Amino acid sequence: MYEIYQKIRDAKGLKDADVSRATGITKSTFSDWKSGRSNPKNDKLQKIADYLEVSIDYLSTGKADSYYLNAETANIAQDIFENKELRALFDAARTATPEDLQTTYSMLLALKRKEEGN
Repeated sequence: MYEIYQKIRDAKGLKDADVSRATGITKSTFSDWKSGRSNPKNDKLQKIADYLEVSIDYLSTGKADSYYLNAETANIAQDIFENKELRALFDAARTATPEDLQTTYSMLLALKRKEEGN
């Protein structure tokens, strides 16, 4: 679990100290997980997952949820999310107005129709 957590944490440009401050989980607890002296309990996993904005499943297994219809799309979305510069696409959607999201959605549908020849 720690390796997956570390990969997500690093992709977000965070350190254990940042996650510790945000979740209330001590840095020594992270050290214990890293060394294998202990494993996280579900309540702590949930705090970390919430803070990192991932599911407990993803945090535990490193496997993306079944949100995407195929593995290739899921991998591309994960690559975008893990790329600091491209992650702005996800961040922008979080705070965008409904009108902005609708415009983006309409543009993507138009591109999809064009690709399909409609």
